[in-house]
Amino acid sequence: MGNEFFTELLGSKHNKSSFTCGKYLLDNYLQKQAGQDLKRKLAVCYVLNEHSIDRIKGYYTLSNSSIHADLIPFELRKKLPPSYNAILTTLIGRLAIDSDFQGKGLGKLLLVDALKRCFELSVLLGSFAVIVDPLDLEAELFYKKYGFIKLPDSGKMFLPMRTIEQLF
Repeated sequence: MGNEFFTELLGSKHNKSSFTCGKYLLDNYLQKQAGQDLKRKLAVCYVLNEHSIDRIKGYYTLSNSSIHADLIPFELRKKLPPSYNAILTTLIGRLAIDSDFQGKGLGKLLLVDALKRCFELSVLLGSFAVIVDPLDLEAELFYKKYGFIKLPDSGKMFLPMRTIEQLF
C-alpha cells in the first residue's frame, strides 16, 4: 500500500525545525512564527504529511483579506454592487514544499487542498476570490499556471471563487 498524503492544522507534534524549502522567509515563518499566528488568530497553517512518515512535506497558510474593488478586472467588477469599496477575499499567504520533496507535484496537491478549503469556507463566510502575493517570479509563474490573474499595480494575483467552484 502506498503512502497517503493528508493535510492537518499545524500543531506542537510537528517538527518545524527540519523544514527547509530553500527560501529563508518561508522557512523562517514556519519555524518561528506560524504557531504564534495560529494562536493569535492571524492565520491558520496547514501542513502536508504522509501517514507512514512524520515529517512536514509542505505547508500553506490561510487568512481573511480584502482588496480594493478598483483592482478587480472590469469584467468581474461590473457585476459587483458599486457601494463596495473593498471586496472580501481569502489569502493564501504562504505555500512551500520542503526541498527534499520538490518536483513531485506536491505544490499542486497543496494548492488544490487550499483552494478546496477556501471554497468550502466561502459558503460559510463569503469570499469573492482567493488572493496570493507571490514571493518571486518562480511563485508567480506557479500560480499563473493554475489560472491566477495578476492584479494591476499590486503584485497580487487572484482567482475568482466562481472559477474555483467549477473545480469542485
